[in-house]
Amino acid sequence: MADPLPSLNVLGGRLESCSTDPMTGFFRNGACDTCHEDQGSHTVCAVMTDEFLAFSKYVGNDLSTPRPEYGFAGLKAGDSWCLCADRFLQAHDEGCAPGVRLAATHKRALEMVSLEVLRENALGA
Repeated sequence: MADPLPSLNVLGGRLESCSTDPMTGFFRNGACDTCHEDQGSHTVCAVMTDEFLAFSKYVGNDLSTPRPEYGFAGLKAGDSWCLCADRFLQAHDEGCAPGVRLAATHKRALEMVSLEVLRENALGA
């Protein structure tokens, strides 16, 4: 198993849980923890919207269709999910980015997405 990087969020604090229902994260531990082997950088804690889910399906990553063979019930609007940083940025650039929970977004996301862009899409404080 890969060694996780330190669990710090984009604000410099302790990384908060993103979701345990549905269970998310590269390590499927509910947090957007990551490691060097996480090529997709599943680091942005995003809150799904119908618009984003339709966009993601359109670009080839169907997150809404259940896949019982993988224990995946499919996501719906309102679900939180550790999203790949590049997919988040692509959605942002196309005007359909989901909301972001900054305290649950891993600092590694900053390698691809600026804090300014994350803040533009931040939910709550």
